[in-house]
Amino acid sequence: MSTLTFPSPLPSPSEDCEQLHKAFEGWGTNEGLIISVLAHRPAAHRREIRRTYAEIYGEDLLKPLDKELTRDFERAVLLWVLDAAERDAVLANEVVRKWSPGNRVLIEIAVVRKTEELLAAKRAYQARFKRCLEEDVAAHARDEYRKLLVPLVSTYRYEGAEVDMSLSKSEAKILHQKIKDNDCSNEEVIRILTTRSKAQLLATFNDYHNEFGNPINKDLKADPKNEFLSALRAIIRCIICPERYLEKVIRLAICKTGTDEGALSRIITTRAEVDMKQIKDLYYKRNSVALDSAVKKDTSGDFEDFLLALIGHEEA
Repeated sequence: MSTLTFPSPLPSPSEDCEQLHKAFEGWGTNEGLIISVLAHRPAAHRREIRRTYAEIYGEDLLKPLDKELTRDFERAVLLWVLDAAERDAVLANEVVRKWSPGNRVLIEIAVVRKTEELLAAKRAYQARFKRCLEEDVAAHARDEYRKLLVPLVSTYRYEGAEVDMSLSKSEAKILHQKIKDNDCSNEEVIRILTTRSKAQLLATFNDYHNEFGNPINKDLKADPKNEFLSALRAIIRCIICPERYLEKVIRLAICKTGTDEGALSRIITTRAEVDMKQIKDLYYKRNSVALDSAVKKDTSGDFEDFLLALIGHEEA
């Protein structure tokens, strides 16, 4: 559920393009005008704005935005203007080019997104970068991460509600044994986590808890400094409750020394039209502080105004 507000009726795409072009003219860019237009238009309308701008002014809207805006504000606006699939493609490409075992963005894209959304992101990746995502992940990730991430971004998960209860019990036992044996990169563990439907995995995690007395993620914390175990825990959290996982990403982005503006922009631009209300509610429940108040405290200027507009701040 989105908390974004849109004017009714919406201006025409050509009217919005005229306003945006005005914002770029003169000695200084009118960032407030850019925010008032782009932060309050739904995805389909933003797509039409971008198409119409190219028709009228002969260039992709991304070019003047890239030229006129700077730093974190520029990054957030450029992500927001992209279609969801193209946005995920850009984020995934950044990860594979600067590969780090601690980066969880590929897991977010592969697990939080619906199957069709992941497929669309992979198509957009191929169209934009002239390579396939699986190929780039295989080329850049190493060792057990390659074994985990290639099937994770390759799988076309079944999304129905049907569950095989005997399978969930047997695979809970497999997972428990491999975790007990400290063999978490075993192909059976990877096969289960990367190919089973989310409904099936929820049943398996439930059986694991009932049979062995601990949530699976608690047993995977045996070595908190092990990045591969942390990646497995991230996958499981994204399957169990993606909104809770995303709330934690935002919380860590804000709470650590020095705000992680990249993570903040990524989650807010990708979820503003999806489940931002749930994320905001979870943030307040976990921190006793409203998300817009936390963002206001840790950001400034146009970047702050833009993020507040996307998360539905009343005064934005």
